Amino acid sequence: MFKIAKLNHISPKGLSCFTDDYELVDDINEAHAIIVRSHDMKSMEFSPNLLAIARAGAGVNNIPLERCSQEGIVVFNTPGANANAVKELVLTGMLMAARNLTSAIAWTKTLKSDIPKTVEKNKSKFSGHEIKGKTLGVIGLGSIGVLVANAAECLGMKVLGYDPYLTIEHAHALSSKVELHESLDSLLPLCDYVTIHVPFMQDTKEMINKERLLKMKKDVCLLNFSRDQIVKEEDVLKAIDKGIIRTYVTDFPSEAYLDNDQVICIPHLGASTYESEVNCAMMAVEELMDFLENGNIKNSVNFPTINMGLCTTKARLVVLNKNIPAMLGKITGILADMNVNISDLVNRSKGDYAVTLVDVDSNIDENQIKEALSDVEGIISVRVI
Repeated sequence: MFKIAKLNHISPKGLSCFTDDYELVDDINEAHAIIVRSHDMKSMEFSPNLLAIARAGAGVNNIPLERCSQEGIVVFNTPGANANAVKELVLTGMLMAARNLTSAIAWTKTLKSDIPKTVEKNKSKFSGHEIKGKTLGVIGLGSIGVLVANAAECLGMKVLGYDPYLTIEHAHALSSKVELHESLDSLLPLCDYVTIHVPFMQDTKEMINKERLLKMKKDVCLLNFSRDQIVKEEDVLKAIDKGIIRTYVTDFPSEAYLDNDQVICIPHLGASTYESEVNCAMMAVEELMDFLENGNIKNSVNFPTINMGLCTTKARLVVLNKNIPAMLGKITGILADMNVNISDLVNRSKGDYAVTLVDVDSNIDENQIKEALSDVEGIISVRVI
């Protein structure tokens, strides 16, 4: 029986995908796996029982990835599961900015009497723009960026895209009418709207800063539904004062933004839909079950993708190790010395870490194998399924 703990509210519909071989527990020290959304796990101590963490969402900046890797804990996320929800909110934010809706609605709520006449007299103050025919720059063409780009193109916008790491999968999904740029410097001066869809990492920290803002077209609308740290706050505010940014739409409010009429603050609602929460939970559950039952890894952020299908042999070894030379030879050598017959083997690496799945069709002493392999320098954990 595998034990699962959750650190946030997780969609019951998603959790119902667990089979009868799984039990939800409150004590995380008992858990073989944890499902989390926004809970900060960076200062948490992890039990030796813990094999995996699944983030029901895309961002994993609340999880100590390097420490998890060192302790042999596979961290999953659910890319694309909330993409449609974020796409719809990006389009909403763009339309709100184009039509001055937040200011117009706030003004309308102040009306006390003679409302029809007052509305007709003052509505011109909130006259906006249509997005059809305008140019949208999409920074980051992952699951969300591609959906935003395609939707904007369908709405009559000219769409420019930038992503130096564009995958084949996302390139196939992207509309052929989207014009790809090799650099931000060539894209930014052409855009009436710019939307950001890149993960937060050291390379993207404050990538939208004074230098990049100065390259943008005057009166640009900037949208950030990615992460707050990707945009340098003080530079955005200065760009608003200088007339570079007409409206900044962000899903990440801060005190500095709240009193600025040219900033539309949304309370981090990007993935906050019923459908998104169900999709994320279902994907997280599927990832955990496949890993716990078969050792397969998909959508891990700290270990490589690996798949050997269902475990149908007498046993399968799941070895997490550092990506160092001769490791595979050491593993197979130890198994040969123990007269273990290997029927299939797959090894994959990602950065500093690797995974080896070994199917055996002979009877084995589980404790003996785990002890022998665990003594090898560079092997982090050994599990027998």
